[in-house]
Amino acid sequence: MSEIKVSQVASRADRNAFIRFPWRIYDNDPAWVPPLIIERKAFLNRKRHPFYQHGDAALFLARQNQKIVGRIMASDDPNYNAVHHSNVGCFGLFDCINDPDVAALLFEAAANWLRQKDRQEILGPIDYSTNYTCGLLIDGFAHSPTLLTTHNPFYYQSLVERCGFTKVMDFYAWWFSDPTKAAARLRKLATRLGRRARFTIRQANLKNLALEGEHRYSRYGLIFRLEQTKDERTLLRAETRARFPGLKGSIYRTLVIGTRGHVVAVNRILRSVKKRAERTAG
Repeated sequence: MSEIKVSQVASRADRNAFIRFPWRIYDNDPAWVPPLIIERKAFLNRKRHPFYQHGDAALFLARQNQKIVGRIMASDDPNYNAVHHSNVGCFGLFDCINDPDVAALLFEAAANWLRQKDRQEILGPIDYSTNYTCGLLIDGFAHSPTLLTTHNPFYYQSLVERCGFTKVMDFYAWWFSDPTKAAARLRKLATRLGRRARFTIRQANLKNLALEGEHRYSRYGLIFRLEQTKDERTLLRAETRARFPGLKGSIYRTLVIGTRGHVVAVNRILRSVKKRAERTAG
């Protein structure tokens, strides 16, 4: 049997490999809902994610024959321990081939990192903290996950329990067999709240995304359009529309349109989107 090596993620390439590994595990799972790569990168960004303002985490990859076969995150949340008067760390973002040796080495790496934080117990799966996705799916594998619920292969339970973990509690996800009555109540509630909060709920068109808003001088819209080019690239166009009621609105229009400030702002947004897309593709 070839050697299994576990290493801590320390480079951008390793972080990207960590993010993309689940595609190998869930490639033939029709119930899996792939995450957005750009969202996962933001989730693991140590400089920007709010968890790192008070906590810490480490990512680990397992390799066999130079091929990634598993991943895990260990996290330490001092705020949780202070509130619950506990001394625990967490594991999360666990994905692994069906091999107990790989799983054992991943959990050993996470446990060693948490020992360095003087933690005496491990809870999981918990992605950072209980403010994010928690739990291990043990039933209902044919169903896609709902918001903030997990999805994993059936063999994960065996891998986790063979490493000494035992169940603490059950989580349940519910769905409506007949959503008619619930949907009618939600529509009434949305209509009532919409009058008070001045918002509108519409079905989204992701190829023609319109953002609308208003302030005391104008009502405006920012429309993004996605178009496919002949060389199979995606072109993003932006369009602005606005109304400027009254005298103050006219003055404001002169300041905004006359100075072409809106053009500068929209171009800045498009450049930002382009940079993010290029980083994600890379």
